[in-house]
Amino acid sequence: MRSKIKYSVAVLILIIGLSTHAQQDPQYTQYMYNMSVINPAYATDDNTTLNLGLLHRSQWSQSVGGPTTSNFFAHSVITDRLEGGVSFVHDQIGDVVKQTSAFVDIAYVLPVSETTKLSFGIKAGATLFTTNFDGFVYSDPLPDPAFAENINRTFPNIGTGLFFFSENYYLGLSVPNLLETKHLSEDSGIVTQGSENMHYFLTGGYVMNFGSNNKIKYAFMTKHVNGARLSVDLTANVLINDVVEFGVGYRIEDSVSGLVNFSIYEGLRIGYAYDHTLSNLGRFNSGSHEIFMLFNIGKLGKGYDKSPRFF
Repeated sequence: MRSKIKYSVAVLILIIGLSTHAQQDPQYTQYMYNMSVINPAYATDDNTTLNLGLLHRSQWSQSVGGPTTSNFFAHSVITDRLEGGVSFVHDQIGDVVKQTSAFVDIAYVLPVSETTKLSFGIKAGATLFTTNFDGFVYSDPLPDPAFAENINRTFPNIGTGLFFFSENYYLGLSVPNLLETKHLSEDSGIVTQGSENMHYFLTGGYVMNFGSNNKIKYAFMTKHVNGARLSVDLTANVLINDVVEFGVGYRIEDSVSGLVNFSIYEGLRIGYAYDHTLSNLGRFNSGSHEIFMLFNIGKLGKGYDKSPRFF
């Protein structure tokens, strides 16, 4: 009984926390390898391969009801100026709140100069949002009406973005969810507990060569949503011989991270990141873990190290 109460309280705190500070989309430490999920205008300018990726994140490990996120994405050039992709994201808080999204992206790429291009992108899809409050134990004799019924709803959504890039830098601006939706609406005096608000992403990266086959890669991501503190990620990685990459990251006033990834062969790369929590939540978890796998199908290796995903 005590464990049920502890679990219920933890999940309720997480849900109310999302409500109090506005609904936040899943966060990523290795965002530079996950760009197509964040920005529909993401473009590789590489017509030789189909890019595929898998990523899984366990947020606040060993905390009760800690969020987990898994996604799959695919991206390819369609014509000289069209690129497109698909993405599937599953986000979960314990066994109570589950959110699964599926999107299709289309990007139109325009040359700006001999070395730079600007991409305009849109994404469209839907999100399935479900809750399971069965088994909740409350300290009050009467259950909270806001959690009296399970929810199973589907919300359509669209997004848009811009992506300016060259062979060694990029800058992106995107809003992947333009339609705001309420997960628990006001009814009979019950105030909305959760909503999907617009998230604004500003991303950028720059790669600097040193030595014969080594690179230093800098990246940043800022995320803003009304009602929440601005999230800022700063990352610096070193790539050695296009094989081993390692670096550090800092999410301002939130966490510090260590990142590493390896090229298994020319068309497959795997990576891992660990976040150490700096905020007060650090007392209740042992950090966050994130792994990814990236595949290139086609002429393996062609243009692989020039893709903006690796800046």
